[in-house]
Formats: sequence, structure tokens, C-alpha cells
Amino acid sequence: MAREGHIIVGLDIGTTKTCALVASIDQDGHGEIIGVGSQPSRGLQKGMISNIDQTVDSIRRAVAEAEHMAGVKIDSVYTGIAGSHIKGINSPGIVAVRNREVSQSDINRAIESAQAVAVPSGQRILDVIPQEFVVDSQGGIKDPLGMSCVRLEAIVHIITGSVMAVENIEKCIHRAGLKMIQLFLQPLASSEAVLTPEEQELGVAVADIGGGTTDLAIFSEGYIRHTAVIAIGGNHFTNDIAVGLCTPHAEAEKIKLKYGAAQADRVKDEMIEVTSVGWRPPRLLSRQALAEIIQPRAEELCMLIAEEIKKVGSHDAVASGLVVTGGTAALSGIIETAERVLGLPVRRGYPTGFGGLIDIVRGPAYATGVGLILCAMQKAQPQIPPGWFSQIKHHLSEWKDKVF
Repeated sequence: MAREGHIIVGLDIGTTKTCALVASIDQDGHGEIIGVGSQPSRGLQKGMISNIDQTVDSIRRAVAEAEHMAGVKIDSVYTGIAGSHIKGINSPGIVAVRNREVSQSDINRAIESAQAVAVPSGQRILDVIPQEFVVDSQGGIKDPLGMSCVRLEAIVHIITGSVMAVENIEKCIHRAGLKMIQLFLQPLASSEAVLTPEEQELGVAVADIGGGTTDLAIFSEGYIRHTAVIAIGGNHFTNDIAVGLCTPHAEAEKIKLKYGAAQADRVKDEMIEVTSVGWRPPRLLSRQALAEIIQPRAEELCMLIAEEIKKVGSHDAVASGLVVTGGTAALSGIIETAERVLGLPVRRGYPTGFGGLIDIVRGPAYATGVGLILCAMQKAQPQIPPGWFSQIKHHLSEWKDKVF
């Protein structure tokens, strides 16, 4: 089992890499990363599976590497989903409260009412996240159970995705000899790994820059307010370099990782060797010329993030600023460029919350994998029902009436 008492496995199937993380969880809920497996992804484009066999092979290799390092047998995983097919909408649902006191049944009915939205053909609801409740005219309530009112409104964030995309992920995991326990939205998993509760309360945006897309999640007052997928990722930077420098794609990726920068006016005056295509000899180009290719794409990405933030409201809605994570977050100058374009404080998001092999998974590229484990831990923990004190009080009152 992927969770045999204290073992949880997160499988991040990304456009550029497939990563399996194995965590050991003790009785106190503290976790340690004990195994890491990472392999180049093949068979994915912009977060969508384009070749089943190649994706299965990448999964098997990553899982086998993690098994070897952790010394455990993996047969089930928690995984994530992302891609341009993901959509997020906020939806309200209103019900009349029976007996003028909110019961769990009333809460469930309000949430079900909020889910009554038209889902496009080929899409399905992946998750429904309650944001807040409105009791009569009083909003901002997290747990309305036991409160007196005549009308209850639930405001939820509904995430939908392609039916085929979900089925293809399940199929690949199954063909790799694994069981998928649960599917999480990748930007929410990444947010779980890199954000603080204070940031979520004050208001913050998280941009997970993957290989094919950038996944955005915006939080305010402790709630998820907005999710979006931007069709620009690290591969777009690589393609720009390959075309601009007339070099093979694999060489462009190496150049991006070693010399790439998103601020042309702040790079050192340095010459780099660039492999040419065909039989042409290598050339020497300045690092500043490379940055001049990267910078416009970085600015475009930041402007698209700014447009999504505007949909939530003013900059006050994200007073904590922007947290950038994912592999491309390591690009030199990306933080400064984002701060200049957005006019907000920006920082890199590093995954936290674990010990063990943290030196291996400390980078932003592992935020989703660590977040998947954190999400799995939350689901696995026995939760105290919302409004538990109100329920006990209600039952004691009924018992008192019957006895006396």
C-alpha cells in the first residue's frame, strides 16, 4: 500500500518531469521524506497526456527510483491534475433553514445547491471547496452549524476538468501497476506546500510555473478565491531560446538552466558557447543577448498573472503579494521582473513541513510533490466534524428535556 500505517506517496506527473516522493509519517503527524524518484516526462503536452505508453514508462521509472531509495514497495499513490482544461468558478447556493437552527443537513443542502451549475460537455466537477457561509445577512462565517437563522447561503469554489484528462491519468497509473487513491488540483497542492496561514488570511497569489502551463491560485481571508491556468510555462522560454539562438531544443534547455536570466540590464557581461544546428560550428554569444530573449516572455507571463489578479479585485485582495514556485521559479531575475510588472511583493515558494531528504526536495520544482503529500495527510487525519461543540450541546439539551 502507498500508505501502510505511516507511508504516503505523492506522484507529480508534470510536462517536463515525473516525480514520486515517499514520506514517512509518525504518530504525531510529523513527516520525513525518505524516497525521491524523478524522471524526464515523455508523452505530455501542456499538462495533458499525449502518449499513454511514454507516460506509463516515466511513471514506472520514477516510482522504481523512489522505491529503491526508500526501501518500500509502492502500489498506490496520491496524484495531481493540471492543464489548460482546468476551470474554476465561484458559485452561491441558498436554502431555507429548517427549525430556525442550522443543522448539518442544511449545510449539505446549501453546498449541493451551489453545485447546481451548468458543466460544459466533456467536463466534470473535480472538487467543491466551501469558501464561506452567509447566515441571513451575516457573511464571512466558516462554520454556521447551530446558528439561528431562516436563510443559509453557501459560497463555494467549483473546479472542473476534462473527463478524458482524468481518465487518461487513471489509465496511466493503473497500467504502471499502481492504484490512484485520490486526485488533487496541482496549484492547490503547491499552495499547501509553500504558503503560510498568515499569507492566506491577508491575501496572496501563487503561480506554479510548470513546463507547459502556469497554474494560479488566489487566496484571501483564508479561502480560495480564484484559480486559473495560463498557457505559458518553462517550455515556452526554452522554445524562445531555441529559435532565437538557432540551437537544438535540448541545448536551449541547458542554456536556460545554466545562464538564463529574466533581466537583461542586470546580467554580467559574459560570453557563452552556443551549439548550432546541423554541421555549423558553435558560436559565442553574450549572456545579455540570451536575457533579451527571455525577458519579454517573463514580462508577458507576469502581465497575464496581473490580469487574473484583477478578476479578484484590487491589489488589496493579495496584500501579501505573489509567491512564485515550480521549476521556472529558479530562473534568475524572475522575482525582480514580477515585482516590477505587478507592483507587488514577490518571493520564491520553497516547500516546507518535512524533514528527511529535505535537501533534495527543497527547490521550488518539488512544491507540487510535497503538497500532494500534505493534502493526503489532511485527508487521512480523522477530522472533528464542523460545529462539533454545537452538536454536543444540542444532544445534551435533548437528553435533559427527556430526563427532566
